[in-house]
Amino acid sequence: MGVTKTDNQQLKVREKIDKILLDKASNENCCPVKDILGRFGDKWSIYTILMLGRKETLRFNELKTLISGISQRMLTVTLRSLEEDGLVKRTIYPEIPPRVEYELTALGHSLLLKLLELADWAKLNIHQIIEAREVYAGKKSH
Repeated sequence: MGVTKTDNQQLKVREKIDKILLDKASNENCCPVKDILGRFGDKWSIYTILMLGRKETLRFNELKTLISGISQRMLTVTLRSLEEDGLVKRTIYPEIPPRVEYELTALGHSLLLKLLELADWAKLNIHQIIEAREVYAGKKSH
């Protein structure tokens, strides 16, 4: 009996997961994935990347206005982290008062494309997710 296309795809997915989780080049299992996703996988980083992708260049207060619920401190921390990772570029203009603008780098734009794929998946599956949550909530209440 031969291997079906579906079986082969599942095998490739498992191999890819194993390669990520058991990367011998890292000191700790899953280190690159945990480190990278931990840095920009939070909602504030994702919203910041999406807003910068939408508007291209924004000032701090413009970003703060566009990202509902974010505090000034959290936006500062988020922007610094994204800048440190090479996803966001900060430009300071020598004016009085100084003008500071933020924009995505090429690396940031490449991440934006992946986030848009994830957003498309979420929109496509939102009804199933809501239904599953309702079923789960019904099980918990019994």
